[in-house]
Amino acid sequence: MRLKDRVAIVTGGSSGIGRGVCLEYAREGAKVVVADVIEHPKPGKHHDKDVTTPTMDVIKDLGGDGLFYQTDMSEEDSVRALVQETIAHYGRLDIIVNNAGIFIPGDTQSLTVAEWDQVTAVNIRGIFIATKYAIPHLKESRFGRIINVASVHAFHGGGGPAYAPAKAGVVNLTRDTAIEVGSCGITVNAICPGYIETPIQDYLTPEDIADCLHKTPLPRLGLPKDIGRAAVFFASNDAEWITGAALPVDGGWLAPIGI
Repeated sequence: MRLKDRVAIVTGGSSGIGRGVCLEYAREGAKVVVADVIEHPKPGKHHDKDVTTPTMDVIKDLGGDGLFYQTDMSEEDSVRALVQETIAHYGRLDIIVNNAGIFIPGDTQSLTVAEWDQVTAVNIRGIFIATKYAIPHLKESRFGRIINVASVHAFHGGGGPAYAPAKAGVVNLTRDTAIEVGSCGITVNAICPGYIETPIQDYLTPEDIADCLHKTPLPRLGLPKDIGRAAVFFASNDAEWITGAALPVDGGWLAPIGI
């Protein structure tokens, strides 16, 4: 097991990509703190229609160890309490996966300022807060890892005026934090998913999804497990000399565009 007995927080762990990361970490022996606003997974219109079992229940079925902690990533006190509860329960923190994110469709004219604030509060401000409170504990770990989930939309337009800029900010926050904590032996990397089959895609039509598949060079769309395996790699000893990287996990989506 590549992550045996390491303690990991995964935000947005009840559904989608976060759930996929949690389950892969549990399979690799990590103790997983599932952080989310709700414990039950969100069913999707196109994907995960029949996913109803809470992530922690699946982790237990796998023989894993973990806990669920209700967390609102847009609220500083909630994020701080998440880290404090993890330390109180396990006595340490080795890995934090900043995955929680939301998407509200719209352009500059239809998206309200409140909606813009809502997206950026979770998608980048929440990552800053979680990183801020995790770093003192990661400094005490031999395996300190920060893994931020960004998006292919970090590298091009088309994701809207809130989501895409926030994800671009996540990539640069990753690089900046990598410089800050490198001397402490903590690595900081970003994963940039392409189209992943999760409920966040509910705003799309079947025609939109077919177009996404057409634009993906590999002959399928992504799965939460695909991001989970990349997150395992970044958390493992195999990636101990990789930091400040932004890894597309996108089936080749960015290959024709270039970054």
